[in-house]
Amino acid sequence: MASPMIDEPPVKLTDAAAKQINAIIQQTNSEKKMLRVAVNGGGCSGFQYSFDLDDTQNPDDLVVENGGATLLVDNISLMYLAGAEVDFVSDLIGSAFQIKNPNATASCSCGSSFSI
Repeated sequence: MASPMIDEPPVKLTDAAAKQINAIIQQTNSEKKMLRVAVNGGGCSGFQYSFDLDDTQNPDDLVVENGGATLLVDNISLMYLAGAEVDFVSDLIGSAFQIKNPNATASCSCGSSFSI
């Protein structure tokens, strides 16, 4: 008998990103308890990512939870982020949320904008 398949969310939230979301919310003592990731027009490559704390979950939002952290993605942004992974990286030049987006055909050097 085959084991049942577990559906993966269309956008993944890594453990490192979840830990950072929880830390930001705790440090800011904010009423806003979720991280919203959106795709907007602009940036040097055509589209850019935005990250904001939010306290409102809309009916059409994708909700991804990991380690007590909640990530929200609106329905329109999901078209550009399907299959992506939201991560948090820390290296010698700084720390930042990073999106590994399989839909992006090019991105700027800072990683905050992309094209399809």
